[in-house]
Amino acid sequence: MDTSSQIFWLLILAIPIACVSWTVTHEEVFREPREWCVNRSQSDKKLFKRKFFYLFTCEYCFSHYITLFFIALCNFRLLLPDWRGYIIAGFSLVFVANLYMSFFALLRQTIKKEKVEIKKIETDTNESKDQA
Repeated sequence: MDTSSQIFWLLILAIPIACVSWTVTHEEVFREPREWCVNRSQSDKKLFKRKFFYLFTCEYCFSHYITLFFIALCNFRLLLPDWRGYIIAGFSLVFVANLYMSFFALLRQTIKKEKVEIKKIETDTNESKDQA
């Protein structure tokens, strides 16, 4: 596979990695299992168990395991055709997926801020109409 195809695959494969990682670690659909994992990661007596359950609460940590799954699923290697290509692909996919998640978080924060500002303007407008 030539380098441009590998870069294309890198950018595309990072999308489902970011999507799965973000969904499991942030979205409402997984809230109850995530809260259970947070509790176990903070209260379990054994270090190994605390670290294991923490993996399901951190999008960066979880993205490593999702990346391993996608590399195995797609047999994706980057730059080198041997085992080193898997390692380079793994860290590159994690990096790009986390860039996507950072952009997504920033976008969501901006949208939420705008909604709050709009609601404040509407409330101020309604209060001034009521006073008039």
